[in-house]
Amino acid sequence: MLDHIGITVADYERSKAFFEQALAPLRYELLMEIEGWAGFGVDGKPEFWIINANPAAPIHIAFRCPDRKGVDEFYRAALAAGGRDNGAPGLRTHYHPNYYGAFIHDPDGNNIEAVCHDRE
Repeated sequence: MLDHIGITVADYERSKAFFEQALAPLRYELLMEIEGWAGFGVDGKPEFWIINANPAAPIHIAFRCPDRKGVDEFYRAALAAGGRDNGAPGLRTHYHPNYYGAFIHDPDGNNIEAVCHDRE
């Protein structure tokens, strides 16, 4: 299992503001900053980091939600934070019958997803 992950971002302050707002519905908070690095997480453990550097090719990251409401809230918050729609909240039954996800492009074009695997 993964312990943490980091992505590079072109505009650190813009991306930090985006992720602070977009991840708030998932209970992720900015927990640590170290010279161009920002660590977000839940319950005091930074699990998702952004690093001020030239971004590589865009990547895909999915954050697990305990319920579908969290997916919906993430999507709205991420759009309000300046994210670009890449798939509104809904079932993706081609993955499995209960796969409920939403997709946003962050300021660097990364595909950021929130997903719930449980039934409604």
